[in-house]
Amino acid sequence: MRLSRLFSQTLYEAPAEAEAVSHRLLLRAGFIRPLAAGIFAYLPLAQRALGRIAAIMREEIETIGGQEISMPVVQPAELWKQTGRWRQMGPELGRFQDRSGRDMALAMTHEEAAAALARSEVRSHRRLPALIYHIQTKWRDDPRPRAGLIRAREFTMLDSYSLDADDYGLEVQYRAHYQAYFNIFARCGLPVRAVGADVGVMGGLKAHEFMYLTPIGEDTLFFCDACGYAANRQIARFRKPIPPGEAPLPLEEVATPGAHTIEELAAFLGIPTERTAKAVFLVAAFDQGDQTREQLVFTVVRGDMEVNETKLAAAIGARDLRPAAVEEIRAIGAEPGYASPVGLQGVLVVVDDLIPYAPNLVAGANREGFHLRNVNYGRDYIAATVADIVAARDGDACPSCGNPMWSSRGVEVAKIFKLGTRYSESLGAYFEDESGARRPIVMGSYGIGLGRLLACVAEEHHDEKGLAWPVSVAPYPVHLIGLGSKSGEAESAAAAIYDRLKAVGIEPLYDDRLESAGVKFNDADLIGLPLRVTVGERGLKQGGVEVKRRTEEHSRLVPLDGLADALQAEVASMEAELASRVVEVPYRE
Repeated sequence: MRLSRLFSQTLYEAPAEAEAVSHRLLLRAGFIRPLAAGIFAYLPLAQRALGRIAAIMREEIETIGGQEISMPVVQPAELWKQTGRWRQMGPELGRFQDRSGRDMALAMTHEEAAAALARSEVRSHRRLPALIYHIQTKWRDDPRPRAGLIRAREFTMLDSYSLDADDYGLEVQYRAHYQAYFNIFARCGLPVRAVGADVGVMGGLKAHEFMYLTPIGEDTLFFCDACGYAANRQIARFRKPIPPGEAPLPLEEVATPGAHTIEELAAFLGIPTERTAKAVFLVAAFDQGDQTREQLVFTVVRGDMEVNETKLAAAIGARDLRPAAVEEIRAIGAEPGYASPVGLQGVLVVVDDLIPYAPNLVAGANREGFHLRNVNYGRDYIAATVADIVAARDGDACPSCGNPMWSSRGVEVAKIFKLGTRYSESLGAYFEDESGARRPIVMGSYGIGLGRLLACVAEEHHDEKGLAWPVSVAPYPVHLIGLGSKSGEAESAAAAIYDRLKAVGIEPLYDDRLESAGVKFNDADLIGLPLRVTVGERGLKQGGVEVKRRTEEHSRLVPLDGLADALQAEVASMEAELASRVVEVPYRE
C-alpha cells in the first residue's frame, strides 16, 4: 500500500477528550475515527489489524473443533422474552419494533440465537458435542462509553457456543476454551490473567474473565501469589478474622449526638470500627413473572467492611439493586445514620456471615442521636439471609491458603461462561439420549471483543513516539521509506524495492509522499509497524538500505540483493518470539 493513497491521515494531536493512551494513538495514527460517542469507524490500518486478530482467533477456535457460522444481530424479542432477559436487560439492550409492530432486539450477545439453532439442528445425542462460533458486530447502549475502543457501544466479538450432552462434556469444552484464549492473547502479544467472575445477567454455573492488568481498567482484581487464587472483586472471597468469643452483655442505649458515620461513632465512643455494625439500605428488584417487585433490604456488615452489591444480589436472588431513599428507610421505623434491625418488623434483613461471630457490637437505636451497645445477632435480632456479602480489600487473607492478597485494576478482554441448561430449557433445545429420554442441551458461551483487544495491545505496545505493534497484529510488517534526493535515485530504488517485496509476499506500507524525512520518520514511529526500511542515497552508495526494528534504537545496513531474505528472517524471528509465549496454562477454578 502506498501511503499517498491510504484512506487515512495522521494527526499532530488527538482530541482533548481522548484520555487513554490507546485511544489517543489510534486516533493520531489514523486507525479509527469517532462517528458518535462509543461508535467508531475502523479505517484501513485498523481493519487490516483486526483481520489479523480474527485470523488468529479462527485458527485457535477451529483447532478445538469450532465451526464458523453467522447469526443475525437483529433478533425477535420473543426469544429474549422466553429466557427472561428481555426484562432483565436495562436500556443497554437495543430495542425497536419492525414495520409490523413486532418487538425486536439488537443483540449484544447470541445465547438465545444459539439455543434456537441448537433446537432445530440437534435432535439426538449423536450430534453432540458441537461447537459453533461467529465473528460479528454487537450493540450495547452503554451509558458511559470511555477510553475509545475499550468501552464502545458498537463492537465486534468472536463468540462461540458449546453444545454438550452432560456436564462432563461442558467441562471439557470450557477448559479447551480456557487454554485457547490464552493462546490467542499470547499470539497477539498481550499478557492476561484469568480470574473467577460473576455470571451476571448471562446466568449459568461459573464464569472466568481474562483480564489485562492496567491502571485504566475499571475492574478491581484480587490475586494470591502463594496459591494462584484470582478473582474479580465482584465475587472475591477472603478469610475473615473471627474475633475472640465473649459473653453477650446487656443492651445499653447510649447518646451519640452528631455521630452519623461509622468513623464518627467509633471516635466518639473510643472504640475501633470493627466493634460496630454498619447498616446499609438498598432496594432490591425481583422478577415475578412479567412483573417486577421491589423490596427494601436492610444489610448489616461489620463497621470496618463494605457491602459488595454483586454478592448481595446473588445471595437474595435480586435482579437489580438501588440505594434506598430517606423516606423509604423511615417508613420501616429506622433512622438513617442511627439504624439497626433491632426491634424492626416487616423488612428483609441480610447480614454478612461474620456478624454472628462478632459479639457485643455497637449498632443504631433507630432514633436520632442514639446507639445501642452490646448488640448480638441471634439474641437481639435475626436475619432472613446470612451470607458472604462484603467486599475484599488489598491485603486480606486468601480464602484458599490464608496468605495476603494483592489487588490490581484491569480491563476485561474476554469472558467465558458455563451456562448449563438455562437457555436450552427456556427455548426447548432438547435432545434424545441413548436411552430415548429427552434432555436439555448443556451449553457454554465464550466471547472476545476484537476492538477492545486491539486497544489493549496498543496500550501494552507503545512508547513516547507512538505505537509499536507485535508482528502478529501489525497491519503491515514493513514500513518502507524513500528519502528524497536531487537525483531521484532513492525514490526510484524505493519504488523498485516496493514492487520486489510485494512479489515475494511481503507487502510493505510504502511512504511515497513528497514530505521531509522528519515527517516520514515521525509518522513511521507513530503508526508503529514492526520493521522500518529506509532507502537513502548514503545507504545506496554502500550497496544497501537501512533496516530497523520499531522497538530498537539503531538500524543496520542490509545489502539490496539480500533484503527480502533479511526481512523474512526478521519477521520469522519476531513470530517465533510470540510463539514461544504460547504455553500450557494450568486451569484454575
